[in-house]
Amino acid sequence: MRLIDSTKLLELQNKPTKIRNICIVAHVDHGKTTLADSLISSNGIISQRMSGKLRYMDSRPDEQERGITMKSSSIALYHALDKEEYLVNLIDSPGHIDFSSEVSTAVRLCDGAIVVVDVVEGVCPQTRLALKQAYSENIRAVLVLNKIDRLIVEMKMTALDAYVHITQVMEQVNAVMGELFASNVLENEETLIDKQPEMHGPKEENNIYDWTSALEDADDSQLYFSPEQGNVVFASAIDGWGFTIHTFAKLFSDKLGVKEELLRKVLWGDFYLNSKSKRFMKGAQEKAKKPLFVQVIFDNLWNIYETIILRNDKEKVPVICEKLGIKLTTRDLRHTDTRIQLQSLMMQWLPLSNTVLDMVCCKLPSPKEILPDKVEKLMCSRIRDFESYHEETRKLKDAFIACDSSNDRPVIVFISKMFSVDKSILPENKPKALTPEEMALRREKARQMREELKNNVNSETVPIKMEKESEPDLNKPEKCAVDEKEKEDENPTAFIAFARIFSGRVKKGDKLYVLGPKHDPSQVLSKKDFQIDPNKKLKDLHSDEHITCTEIKSLYILMGRELEDIEEAVAGNIIGIGGLEDHILKTATLSSTIACPAFSEIQYAAVPILRVAVEPTYPSQLPQLVKGLRLLNQSDSCVQVLLQETGEHVLVTAGEVHLQRCLEDLKNLYAKIPITASEPIVPFRETIVEPPKVDMANEEIDSQNIDKTTETEKDPLITIYTNNKQSKIKIRARPLPNEITLLLDKSTDLLKAISQHIKILQGMSKNDKLESKLEEMHINGKHGLSDRMLKLIEAFKSELESICSKLGSEWKDVVRQIWSVGPRNCGPNVLLNQTPDYVTKFLHHEEELKEDLRFEYESSFVNGFQLASLSGPLCEEPMMGVAFCVEEWTLDKGEEDTTYTYGPLSGQIMSAVKEGCRKAFEAQPQRLMAAMYSCDIVVDQKVLGKLYAALGRRGGRVVGSDLQSGSASFRVRALLPVAESFRFALELRTHTSGLAAPMMMFSHWEVMLTAM
Repeated sequence: MRLIDSTKLLELQNKPTKIRNICIVAHVDHGKTTLADSLISSNGIISQRMSGKLRYMDSRPDEQERGITMKSSSIALYHALDKEEYLVNLIDSPGHIDFSSEVSTAVRLCDGAIVVVDVVEGVCPQTRLALKQAYSENIRAVLVLNKIDRLIVEMKMTALDAYVHITQVMEQVNAVMGELFASNVLENEETLIDKQPEMHGPKEENNIYDWTSALEDADDSQLYFSPEQGNVVFASAIDGWGFTIHTFAKLFSDKLGVKEELLRKVLWGDFYLNSKSKRFMKGAQEKAKKPLFVQVIFDNLWNIYETIILRNDKEKVPVICEKLGIKLTTRDLRHTDTRIQLQSLMMQWLPLSNTVLDMVCCKLPSPKEILPDKVEKLMCSRIRDFESYHEETRKLKDAFIACDSSNDRPVIVFISKMFSVDKSILPENKPKALTPEEMALRREKARQMREELKNNVNSETVPIKMEKESEPDLNKPEKCAVDEKEKEDENPTAFIAFARIFSGRVKKGDKLYVLGPKHDPSQVLSKKDFQIDPNKKLKDLHSDEHITCTEIKSLYILMGRELEDIEEAVAGNIIGIGGLEDHILKTATLSSTIACPAFSEIQYAAVPILRVAVEPTYPSQLPQLVKGLRLLNQSDSCVQVLLQETGEHVLVTAGEVHLQRCLEDLKNLYAKIPITASEPIVPFRETIVEPPKVDMANEEIDSQNIDKTTETEKDPLITIYTNNKQSKIKIRARPLPNEITLLLDKSTDLLKAISQHIKILQGMSKNDKLESKLEEMHINGKHGLSDRMLKLIEAFKSELESICSKLGSEWKDVVRQIWSVGPRNCGPNVLLNQTPDYVTKFLHHEEELKEDLRFEYESSFVNGFQLASLSGPLCEEPMMGVAFCVEEWTLDKGEEDTTYTYGPLSGQIMSAVKEGCRKAFEAQPQRLMAAMYSCDIVVDQKVLGKLYAALGRRGGRVVGSDLQSGSASFRVRALLPVAESFRFALELRTHTSGLAAPMMMFSHWEVMLTAM
């Protein structure tokens, strides 16, 4: 039974300083949902005995079957600490790599995170990823070291060995945090220097170079996990206990007669108790003494486990309870299951929920404590400069930081995802409880009906029956029409927006702007007489429109599997908003002002790589499939739905488990029809390699022994003409060095922004009314590029130049020669301008172009390259790592072809460039590139050989393996082609009897060894 009703939660929602928005992140099977169960049980929503077994936050049937979380779900919890009341909005997130997009959507809404680590397995790949996601969103984290019971029961460690093992695990976690911190500080060092030029001025005058790093000045006091700071909990979620150093400092300060503050300092670390002087001394390891932590805490824990679990000594249980001041019921004392006895005892002595919630309320920030750096990150992307925004937009930063719900503040709400629920669970559709007056009225009506039945004799029953029979006949056509209409309108699925209010107050009936992810306030505010059609929905918008208007129909408190209806919500809260499915696809921003920018894009860790073609089993049901795919696309933040040129509907997912979940949802929830899915389709990339130096049949023969006269080299320079012979183009394809390819891949956002800017400049220069165009066109809030963009371009140029200087003379002038990158203006292929007489600009955007006849057709030329790099000649897959060098481009317009026999010249140039690029590609040795998974597999020593055999059969290779400290398990790191990965997990579990489980994540593209 719930201990707190919704009125108390509503009351706490109005106090932002007493709110904590947190999410639980960890690797799969490290105990997140069990911990969440324990915290939920503190509010009486579930029984304490059921925590860990019920998995309350896993509401989907497939989550319960598989035993893993597949979606982020939120619940509001009440907690009291030192006479202060708190509202904790807890989000449980998945740990499986396929669902890491759900972690990203959860982390964006939170101010703090609980990182759970299994002390036996230590830091796993998903733990690193979760820490990285939390750190990138400027979120403070606390640590829960879970499954300490495994060290006692499974690993049979001594208390001292367990202490050493736990310190090593904590060092691993802190090492990850340190690495993230250092890379972030060094990345931002240049920005910090630019912001403080006056500090560096005097040093430059004195000719003294400053060798100090920004790392020395950066504050890392809140970064690391340290038990003495109180941000680490030692726990066993399945047994329901947990403690911090502060818990035992409070328990033992009176017994030992020592101040609590002193105990907090010495309970963790290299301290021991000198039995003679009764003083705490440093140097326990050096003097071979037991550390105080082991002596005071772990020894007691080990004694309890050994007595109850290992020895099953029932006589000592009442004695232990008496010493700890705990009362166990007679039923618990007589229970045959020792684990249940232990849980009952430990839950009373060291309740996990109280310990964790106390730490959350003390150590994690409230919404009021949001950092200015985090606000800027939310408001603008990495390549955008905050100062480039309109003044009205910049003022909103104060509203974010204030987190105020007064009526004069602007409303700013961020929606991180849409999730579907059955309409029957919506509060408005549930039967309402009857009031005493209504119950009395119903009783009176029932009594009257009974009396009428007694008074009436059989003579009146016949006409009544006839009336009832005749009634349907009279209204039959009308009723059927109504039923059909109801059936059409009936959609059992409703979409709820998973949202957080950053500023202002939202009420039912409020009218707000829905700002799409591509909304740019600078463009909108610069237009005069800008108007928004209030009747437009998402499907009615044009490509350059990103704003709609909506009315808030329903607001909910998210309570795990349930929703509770509320009339209004204020800043700092995580809520659900209903009725927005026609306005939002995946994410959006709600605001009372159009000056509010769209929040920066959520960075997803998993790349959707696995695709299947879906079709209905019965072709007549295609409309239902299309509708189902639209709903699936809306409800899943990571899935992509594509319609191929062939007419196939393709689902792109993050992995095999994610794919299975999407197909199940499509069949049972959204389309509700039988569907047929193809075998998974794996994407490839097309590339070229350097021509071989020796004959393939004689690889061992040295190159000098080959008869040079027998070699006939084909010239890879391709000359192509347009159909009307007015333009001649010479193109050569060359393999791009791996370092440049990686740099292009890494700088996707920057390259896209540069291409967009160049398109705008070209559009302006072609327009006669330049001044009127300048009024309308903006990028980054200015006609030119922002300061941050210019710095990023300079950094990119210098990095590219340093790479090219090491590669040899042929790549020397690449920075000046780059004409475009592709496909889609941001890919890992380049078009190089090596013509002697035509100048282009890409990275050197500030240079003015000279008047040239060819400039008019430049965009057609570039588009031809974009089309060629998007679908290569081998199997129509995108190219990767190819440089197309244009060595000549001549244009002789001569007599104008007014009849357009061969079509417009721009189209001819585009076709010619596309064809030329493809032929130049074919003139070089071609290869396919396969997508590769990096696999992290924890495997028992006994079945290591079977794992290697399974990898070998599928073309995988092992890149490293380590014996995990304190166990007989190995952690194997391997690479496996995505094309060979289907049902790999199932095969591995079958052959190793469940002793190996792989975690697969897309890693990179690798050239296949076979020649094409």
